[in-house]
Amino acid sequence: MNIPSNLKYTKDHEWVLIEGDLATVGVTDFAQGELGDIVYVEVETVGDTMEKDEVFGTVEAVKTVSDLFLPLSGEIIEFNETLESEPEKVNTDAYGAGWMIKLKISNPNEIADLLDDAAYKALIGG
Repeated sequence: MNIPSNLKYTKDHEWVLIEGDLATVGVTDFAQGELGDIVYVEVETVGDTMEKDEVFGTVEAVKTVSDLFLPLSGEIIEFNETLESEPEKVNTDAYGAGWMIKLKISNPNEIADLLDDAAYKALIGG
């Protein structure tokens, strides 16, 4: 199981790459594996300022549709538009080309609530 140590994680299986006051967000390798073949990613919240744990979009797989939860409060400034035509990038490169949104963090104190790689690995029983 791929759980990069440079990322933070949520109990809802999102990963977060923090670079200053910007965060890149996607779903973890574990999550995409549980979902199966992803056929559609919908994010219609670009430009919105949202609170931590609010639903910012959905991911649709062959088996199910799952909500995507915002790991940190802030403004969604970008959606990975490649996923509109190639949603399978989430399956093939969850931590790279499969990223979903970029977020301008409004409350850096919330970063402390995220899991590190060891805590996420323990959460999923790895």
